[in-house]
Parts: sequence; structure tokens; C-alpha cells
Amino acid sequence: MEALFAGSSTRVTDRPKQVFPEFAFIGRSNVGKSSLVNMLCNNKKLAMTSATPGKTQVVNHFLINRSWYLVDLPGYGYAKMSKSGKQRLNQIIRNYISLSPDLVTLFVLIDSRHDIGKTDMDFLTELGESRIPFSIIFTKADKSGDAARDAQIEKNKKQILEYWEELPPVFVSSSVNGMGKEEILDYIESVLKQLDGTDMTNVNNK
Repeated sequence: MEALFAGSSTRVTDRPKQVFPEFAFIGRSNVGKSSLVNMLCNNKKLAMTSATPGKTQVVNHFLINRSWYLVDLPGYGYAKMSKSGKQRLNQIIRNYISLSPDLVTLFVLIDSRHDIGKTDMDFLTELGESRIPFSIIFTKADKSGDAARDAQIEKNKKQILEYWEELPPVFVSSSVNGMGKEEILDYIESVLKQLDGTDMTNVNNK
């Protein structure tokens, strides 16, 4: 897979000028978003990772195989950030999600070890109300035993179904052992094929 950094922005109008379908990734701070991006792209240094939450503070576009963008969005819900800092990041996130004409799917990352918290559920509800297409990736799947992880994820799915008639696409991932990588990339490939009706053999050149 070829992954090229295409640019950073804080407003949709400043995105890279070349137009390609965009698949964006977002989640609460420290959910493992940058590590997941690096795992998907086979590049441990592509997206900035840090033990300190809130490291990503701009919208980063990565051009994948010269055919689609992987978009790394700032995290949300970081309690230790100043009020003004939170508002600024919130504006950056909302500006992109609401105004990008090329956003195909927003992948929302949620920690597989925990119940879905109010911050995440409020965000998912907002996406639904705004008719933003989204999928869910449960991250850090290697941190729990299989039985405990699967039980927690089923609990979370039931929680989502209290608000939706059907589940959005759901994936389970680990940036440590690569779990979910093939499934996520295959899903992106299938969506791209639907968009243009052609066999894009270079999209998922893993």
C-alpha cells in the first residue's frame, strides 16, 4: 500500500485540492486512532502517536494508492484541554464532517474494553441526526481476553440498538496484532467499487 501525506488543514476550504473519496477516522482522545491509522497503512510513523491524548489537532489527509484519502481527525472528549481549546477542536471537527463533499464514511473508534460512554453516544446520535454515514471500530481488542471482549462488544451493540433500528457496519481491531485490518480495508474497497462501478484493483493493495 502506498500512503502519502497530502496536507493538514483546519477548514474544509483548505483541504488538498486533488479530489478523491474520503474515509475519515475519529474517536475520543487516546482511543488508539493514530496507531490504527499507522497499522492500516503499514507505516508506524505515518500518523503521530503519543501517550498524551489530544496530539492530533488538525485534519490530516493521507492519499492511499493515489485513489482515496484516509483522513485523520482530531480526537474529542479530552477533559484536560482548556475550554477554548475544546471549542477550537470542536469547530475543526464539525467543519470537516458537515462540509466535506467527499466524505464517504466516518469511522468512529470506541474502546472495546468499556461501555459506550455519554460522550461517544452523544456523538453517534449527532451523526445520525445529521445523516452522516458512519461505521464503528472497537479498538484495543488485544487488551482483553476473547470471551470478555466479545461479551463487552455485544453489550455495546445492544446499547446502540436502543437508539437505532439496525447497526451500522461494525469492526473489531487491534493495532498491536493487526486484527481488523483486512476487514476494514476490504470494506473501504467494496464501498469504492460501489462509488464508481469499476474493479479498483489498486485500492486495497495490502
